[in-house]
Amino acid sequence: MRAERQALQGARRVVLKIGSRLIREAPEERATMLAQAAASARARGVEVVLVSSGAIALGIERLGLGERPRLMPELQACAAIGQGRLMQLYDRAFAAVGLAIGQVLLTHDDLADRSRYLNARHALTALLALGAVPIINENDTVAIEEITFGDNDRLAGLVTSLINADVLVVLTDVDGVHDADPAAGGQRMALVRDVDREAVPVAGGTVVGGVGRGGMASKVLAAKVAGRFGVPTVICSGRHDRVLDRVLAGEDLGTLLLPEADRLGARKHWIAFTLKPAGAVVIDDGARRALVEAKRSLLPSGVREVRGAFVVGDAIAVLDGAGHELARGLAGYGADEATRIAGKKSGEIEAILGYKRTDELVHRDDLVLV
Repeated sequence: MRAERQALQGARRVVLKIGSRLIREAPEERATMLAQAAASARARGVEVVLVSSGAIALGIERLGLGERPRLMPELQACAAIGQGRLMQLYDRAFAAVGLAIGQVLLTHDDLADRSRYLNARHALTALLALGAVPIINENDTVAIEEITFGDNDRLAGLVTSLINADVLVVLTDVDGVHDADPAAGGQRMALVRDVDREAVPVAGGTVVGGVGRGGMASKVLAAKVAGRFGVPTVICSGRHDRVLDRVLAGEDLGTLLLPEADRLGARKHWIAFTLKPAGAVVIDDGARRALVEAKRSLLPSGVREVRGAFVVGDAIAVLDGAGHELARGLAGYGADEATRIAGKKSGEIEAILGYKRTDELVHRDDLVLV
């Protein structure tokens, strides 16, 4: 057994994500499998948080629709119909193994707001402490494009930091990441040490048709999100017998994607991956070097252009002259103020604005290199 796989044996809190295709092809069988997996893990002192897709897929099936609707109100209606069916399946299956479940529906806004983010963390922690299994899904019934995570894979990646998980296990309908199209002879990659260099180039695009929105690209992105928090990810087939037991025992199933060595703390992880930038600033080469090489704050003097309509505390993207995002952080000044002090020294701020809130446009404590 490889040492990287063996390390999974020490996991004590797991985020387990399952996709729509697996749920739709055998709803009761999958629910039973997940319940048994959670019960087995709990018996060994391992807590499981389930992130489950499937509400829209089950709604589509119940309505007899031939394909996934494209209009948002129709998707919301499918979610409303399917969510109840999904939780009924889970309630029966988990009750059969003596476990209570707790439904947690989230939108992006729930995690983008820091107080609501912390409230969600406290609620999930309480559910686990009470011996229940939280079942998380995006709140598709009320979600609109501006407040969605994009898919439940990304949500699962964000939940790893929300609950301080030890490992993310993504169950899908293929056995991990392959080095090329499996239909063309591509081989399963048992271990990925560098997600950007090894997995991203072969993950393909995101699937938006059928019953789900995911695809291998979104699962690899979830691994990247989890990896910045120091959490390894296993992407594997959900059709394996006793799959979670075997993954946590260190068996060579699917693809193990290792985390980055430079682990972000919970707050910086929240800034980097949960918040959506409300605007951006373009910086010069001197500011780029200060941020990337010297790990310093972003001062107004290095700003060459201000984009968007952000206010103090909003997330903003920091771009180089070519438009590439270098960092993301919380704005110390609003867009109008930033425009007036762009290119100026910190000592000039008070004379220009009539007051000075801080010397930095983005303080290094609120800044994450991306």
